[in-house]
Amino acid sequence: MVEKLKRLQSGIDGLDALLNGGLVEGASYIVQGRPGSGKTILANQLGFHHVRNGGRVLVATLLAESHDRLFQFLSTLSFFDSSKVGAEIQFVSAFDTLENEGLDEVVKLLRREISRQKATVMIVDGLLNARSKADSPIDTKKFILELQGHAAFAGCTVLFLTSSRLDDGSPEHTMVDGVIEMGEELFGTRSVRRIQLRKTRGSSALTGLHECEITADGLVVYPRLESLYSRPSSSDSANMTRIASGIDSLDDILGGGLYSSSVSLVMGPSGIGKTTLGLKFLAKSTADAPGLHFGFYESPQRLRLKGLSLGIDIEAMEESGALSIVWQPTTEGLLDGLGSRLLSIVKERGIKRLFIDSLSGMTRVSTNQGRITDFYSALMNELRSRGVTVFASWEMRDLFGSEVNSPNSDLSSIVDNLMLMRFFENRSELSRTLSILKVRDSSYDPSRFEVVIRDQDVSLKKALRNEPSVATEPLPGSIS
Repeated sequence: MVEKLKRLQSGIDGLDALLNGGLVEGASYIVQGRPGSGKTILANQLGFHHVRNGGRVLVATLLAESHDRLFQFLSTLSFFDSSKVGAEIQFVSAFDTLENEGLDEVVKLLRREISRQKATVMIVDGLLNARSKADSPIDTKKFILELQGHAAFAGCTVLFLTSSRLDDGSPEHTMVDGVIEMGEELFGTRSVRRIQLRKTRGSSALTGLHECEITADGLVVYPRLESLYSRPSSSDSANMTRIASGIDSLDDILGGGLYSSSVSLVMGPSGIGKTTLGLKFLAKSTADAPGLHFGFYESPQRLRLKGLSLGIDIEAMEESGALSIVWQPTTEGLLDGLGSRLLSIVKERGIKRLFIDSLSGMTRVSTNQGRITDFYSALMNELRSRGVTVFASWEMRDLFGSEVNSPNSDLSSIVDNLMLMRFFENRSELSRTLSILKVRDSSYDPSRFEVVIRDQDVSLKKALRNEPSVATEPLPGSIS
């Protein structure tokens, strides 16, 4: 029988998921990264979470920086609780001891403080200073080994913080049970924080680079969605019932509506009516089966006005709990952060209908276009497993010729239903058309249909065979 390791939860959103439940109790970890990468925030956030759950923490600094200055910065973060300082969480400066008496005396000081404080977590900030005081790599190993030994005897988990990027073969790395590396990268003018588990002895973990950010609540980690949900959290629904798309004529074309827990994608240029189709889909939401508009371009107020023009009282639906609107601009953000936020809202509000407007807007915040297919595959599979029927749009900015190019070479394999909307000029009039390119596990009418939006109603009628097939640009100022 395999014995499970006891875990110490960090209280940091996403980090415990990377660590397969948290730090191993009684183990030792190095947290490394250049100044400003978030090491001190991570450690103190973990420390204050630990004392709130009945633990006791010792924070030992080998740096010249005063604790008052540290408290000044930490006080801007919601996890900081000054009433715990000096009681459940004790801060001790070992800088003078290190400078004047050396590593052996630092070990003795911290051993006494672990015992006196009855610490179950110890944070040692400034491992680089200890390394500089060591006469040889053997002395560095001895320092870490002795601290680990005293801490383990007391049942204490240890975090060593260092601003140096230590190599995998460094004395420090070989002595500890885990290594957490924090960093920051520039993408154009954007700065993106990263976190990576470079070593996790005797424990599974989510490897690779993951995005994170520092908020008013402290550090938030966003595991890569395709690693966190490499398999959906629950079995996919076998329910093959149909639900209304919100457009009767489209339901007829699809053979009775959309399959429950399916994913539909409509592609087309700006102004073609993608958002209109999505709002009609959401109009069928109820308080028992709520809907969510997860958008990137149109603010909630603009959507409410557009809804009224289509005969949909979005504000009333919001008040009844039948519909939620979540809007975020595409100027900033993290792709995995958006995915995490979306799945959290779906879970909290029991969402059954979801309109993502649009996937192209969501994609814009990605710093690695090569993982887009894997990201959307994991996201859609997880939404299916939660019984959510998804309707999404994709902005086709170059769809002004006779050729139709997929926004992503593998994206069509992720969705169940794929629809294409285009503009056509017919006798000096601009019309919209819709073609169904794919419906998984169902027959459908492959004809080209004209989309008619009139008097708050949307309908599809089969286009005449002799109508010209010339795509043209949308009219200036049109909206989707």
